[in-house]
Amino acid sequence: MALPLITDPYFYAVTIPAVLLLGISKSGFGAGFGSLAVPMMALAVSVPQAAAILMPVLLVMDVLGMAAFRKDFDLKLLKFLIPCGLVGIVIGALLFKVLDAHTVAGLVGVFTLLFLAQRVFFPPKVDSAPPPKWLGFILTAMAGFTSFIAHAGGPPINAYVIPMRLSPIKFTATMAFFFFVINLSKWIPYAWLGLLDMRNMATSLVLLPIAPIGVWVGVRLARRIGQVLFYRLLYLGMFLTGTKLVWDAVMS
Repeated sequence: MALPLITDPYFYAVTIPAVLLLGISKSGFGAGFGSLAVPMMALAVSVPQAAAILMPVLLVMDVLGMAAFRKDFDLKLLKFLIPCGLVGIVIGALLFKVLDAHTVAGLVGVFTLLFLAQRVFFPPKVDSAPPPKWLGFILTAMAGFTSFIAHAGGPPINAYVIPMRLSPIKFTATMAFFFFVINLSKWIPYAWLGLLDMRNMATSLVLLPIAPIGVWVGVRLARRIGQVLFYRLLYLGMFLTGTKLVWDAVMS
């Protein structure tokens, strides 16, 4: 019996580039560009369905990213980030059926653009202190929450971690391990909400072979790119993400 997967050619036309971009982002540029994946897929399917289809793909990408950067992550930072992110996951699971995904994504987009404007017009000094822990808790919990709703956790946590001025490799490695735990924690609540049905999972299996390609490209870029260019590209990814999320919220 054939698997009940999605067969619409338009779906794959927008989803395959989204998965490639997500793979590059997961291993090369933190989560800057990766937050565009669900908005791109939402051109063909609903936001909750796009998020569900990406679950196995994200798991493969996270494992590959951790393997590539297994010696480069910041353990002390992760011990702070992961519990905060899990708080956001719990909130997202409890409010998932109440909140409109486009509205949440739009708020993430507005926040992202405000953060970028602050960085451009009021750049931090070289000797400025890193963000306070209370702000880190709020932003990281927000990352867990928006990651659960629409896999858009990158912009909030970037706003907290970017001012720490980590090296590109350490930044990427730390984000890889953080999002592995966050994405893994979504499986039970996604199943509880009825999102992991056979059609979504079968479609995800078709997309899985694309995941290593994006990760491979991202790893090569992350190990060869300079810190200045790295953060400029990260800002570009956040700008595109913020603009797309706000546009989707306004047009929905």
